[in-house]
Amino acid sequence: MRTFALRPAVEEDRNEIAALWHASASLPDVGPALMPTQAEMLERVDLELADGWNVTVAADDSRLIGFVALKPKEAMLNQLFVHPGSLGLGVGRALLAHAAGVMPDGFTLFTRSANGKARRFYEKEGMVYIGDGLHPRTGDPITHYGWNVR
Repeated sequence: MRTFALRPAVEEDRNEIAALWHASASLPDVGPALMPTQAEMLERVDLELADGWNVTVAADDSRLIGFVALKPKEAMLNQLFVHPGSLGLGVGRALLAHAAGVMPDGFTLFTRSANGKARRFYEKEGMVYIGDGLHPRTGDPITHYGWNVR
């Protein structure tokens, strides 16, 4: 079993976050039908960081294996991705627990409705189904969840 540690993201992580995000979102039913390029993902990372993303990464000895991007002022878990080669190691659970620690009064998130693996994970970890909607960028069906929401 590989070990990993959580730490705040640093400027030097930008490219690796974009690459991890791209690799994970490229899995079937995870990302949009028309997947952005890795360069476009890096542009999005830069825009989101400038807009206040609070990013924590999971790293093993050699690379990033996951990240969570939070918007605490909005009580939102904006992104949570684990590298495809690191699924099942507890990385997602650790990143979700980190989000709960940063936003103890509760938060929401959404995932693509077709992403059954993510939905099962969130439900297993205690997230509560809130409702369905459409993705703000792509119009794809999404499912909203909440943790400790009133």
